[in-house]
Amino acid sequence: MHQILVVDDDPHIRDVICFALDKAGYTTLAARDGDDALQQFHKQSADLIVLDIGLPGKDGLEVCRQIRKQSETPILFLSARDDEIDRVLGLEIGGDDYVTKPFSPRELVARVGVILKRTTASNNASAEPALPLQHGSLRLEPMHRSVSCQGNPVALTAIEFDILKTFLAHPRMTFTRDQIMTAAYPSNIHVSDRTIDSHIRKIRSKLREQDCDDAIETVHGVGFRLGSCQAGV
Repeated sequence: MHQILVVDDDPHIRDVICFALDKAGYTTLAARDGDDALQQFHKQSADLIVLDIGLPGKDGLEVCRQIRKQSETPILFLSARDDEIDRVLGLEIGGDDYVTKPFSPRELVARVGVILKRTTASNNASAEPALPLQHGSLRLEPMHRSVSCQGNPVALTAIEFDILKTFLAHPRMTFTRDQIMTAAYPSNIHVSDRTIDSHIRKIRSKLREQDCDDAIETVHGVGFRLGSCQAGV
């Protein structure tokens, strides 16, 4: 049984979310602000976090940043603003999905289920033997869900890992945004082109830190493809 940490400063919203998740068969923990969320996260294990961005004190983005320093626990952001900047920033710092208030509890539960299904499938796949994928100085280990460049580890979120794995599995193929979306979100949850671009930008940034500047190339009017992945290029 999956345990979900629900973080929102509005007690009514917390109750609605927890009720919907409990009814769907999950167990829930509740936190009222950023500090409370971090304390509960460190004390009790959670399989996923539903995290409001507009929290008093430490906002949801800061909570996400702190959690991502030590954990890849999936995070579903909530926000009262349908602001693309918030959406893109939340995904860039490690969020897995984004729901805007007011929201349908049924949709939120569905999105939670999709994220957990993807995470569980990834964990199950990592238990099965799988050959490493190598391209230039870039190496991806499906079995361990790890990525390295020149032997240096590169920390990716689950979605970023799945996107990069798709490129490495087909190094000569140019992918459209829809194809990348299908690879990263296999249950057909809709995300915008800007969300895919945000994930690609974040992958490039992390690989660039390891001196791999051409890992993913843009094919204008089509999408993206794997670059040469040569260090120092």
